Amino acid sequence: MAYERKISKDQPFSGKALGDFGSNGEDGGPRRASADDMLAVLGYQSELTRSRSTWQVAFMSFVLASVPYGLATTLYYPLIGGGPVAVIWGWVAVCLIIICVAVSLGEITSVYPTAGGVYYQTYMLSPAWCRNITAWICGWAYTLGNITITLSVNFGTTLFIIGCVNIFTDDAGVGIWTATTWQTWLLFVAITLLCNAISALGNKWLPMLDTFAIFWTFAGVLAIIVSILAVAKNGRHNASYAFGNFTASSGWVDGWSFFIGLLHAAYATSATGMILSMCEEVRQPATQVPKAMVGTIILNMICGFIFLVPLCFVLPPIEELIVLAQPFPYILSSAIGNKGGAFALTVPIIVLGICCGTGCTTASSRCTWAFARDGAIPGSHWWKKVNTKLDVPLNAMMLCMVVEILLGLIYFGSTAAFNGFSGAGVIFLTIAYVMPIFVSLVTGRKSLKAGAYDFGAFGIFCNVVAIAWTLLVTPLFSMPSYLPVPASGMNYASVVFVGGTLISAIWYFAWGRKNYQGPPAKEEAVIRRRSSMIVVE
Repeated sequence: MAYERKISKDQPFSGKALGDFGSNGEDGGPRRASADDMLAVLGYQSELTRSRSTWQVAFMSFVLASVPYGLATTLYYPLIGGGPVAVIWGWVAVCLIIICVAVSLGEITSVYPTAGGVYYQTYMLSPAWCRNITAWICGWAYTLGNITITLSVNFGTTLFIIGCVNIFTDDAGVGIWTATTWQTWLLFVAITLLCNAISALGNKWLPMLDTFAIFWTFAGVLAIIVSILAVAKNGRHNASYAFGNFTASSGWVDGWSFFIGLLHAAYATSATGMILSMCEEVRQPATQVPKAMVGTIILNMICGFIFLVPLCFVLPPIEELIVLAQPFPYILSSAIGNKGGAFALTVPIIVLGICCGTGCTTASSRCTWAFARDGAIPGSHWWKKVNTKLDVPLNAMMLCMVVEILLGLIYFGSTAAFNGFSGAGVIFLTIAYVMPIFVSLVTGRKSLKAGAYDFGAFGIFCNVVAIAWTLLVTPLFSMPSYLPVPASGMNYASVVFVGGTLISAIWYFAWGRKNYQGPPAKEEAVIRRRSSMIVVE
């Protein structure tokens, strides 16, 4: 029988309700439970429609990465970091690391499938004496990471469109659109508004958009690689160059230069855990979301490899590419030898940029809403409301949008603002992802017994790799991508990171230390009742 008790979202989840729900079936064995039943045990009332199947959540996870888009818009970083070696092998290395992150998060998500994602998981896994502060840190990192990655996607699409238009040049060889700072920012605002409008007004059609994006991606990638390899206007490099040439142009020593180039792959895979915020719109999140996370990373790695290898065979001289903010359109133009044809090949990437921005907008709004319903954000009573007509947390979405537009003003102070947005987003999200993984590992991974997945020794290995990756990423992506550094090229990732951390710390000491209590349900009761259930598949 379905659970019918309604839990007020304005009142803490009571132990009595939890106890009532946890009764076994008539034969004394575990009772079967729907996803909404499971959510009730975790402390929340279902407020969003569960409309996504396994394939649909996998498709959305794929769209959040939008590999051809993410790799095309950040190709500058591995090109200055090491050339073809950094482009191809940096991608493969990071994907293998992110698979470990996804496996680690998948294990934990099978126990705690809520829109709060890693924030909720960190709270439940942490010892009682520190769970409030660890959840607070993780929640703010997760929320700010979602917002800044969404910002960087929309800003990246802006710069990419400008780069694509400038495939067309005047008689002097100069791009036809020398975009001013104001024009760039206004285009970014227009793209941000468009993505928010699609996400808010077309929520029930988003699964169809994600499905379309899958076929669009493979059609676009196929068109690009066939065209550039078939035409290859300026010839093709041999395999030793495409797979083995290392040319560091960043000004850093070779080893560190290669690491700098990893921002390319880290950015494209940074949205891995953002799909967790969709758990309350998925039919069987405890199993579907972990499968989607891991499966799409493997698919992304293959798709990215297929996309990047042909590019390395037709690369123009590296010194021509590193002076461009967006080298990908130039690579196409050089390989095709026809500006109109090259621009046509960029259209699939631009469309994927809009799809990716819409997906990130959707995920970031759910993340912000979930954090606000536990009272952790100033003005939470506004941001935790769900627009029942649109079936979206519209207020939280609008909050994210305003913050993104305001942060976009950094571009007026630094032309390297995109580097700051993408770097800060990767740092925030990586820290958020690793916190529940770290706490689970140091507490003996005991809570995984109540979930669907526990990979034992392999899981422990994945946990260690994820933690080591975080220790590298945090300082790495705070540094400038090249030396020497002009004032206009400063990496603002550290500024955005420190600023966000400072805001969360001030709010904690001003309000959170005395008032914040974390999620309504408590770990001991959740594990006990979770273990007595068989989630309906």
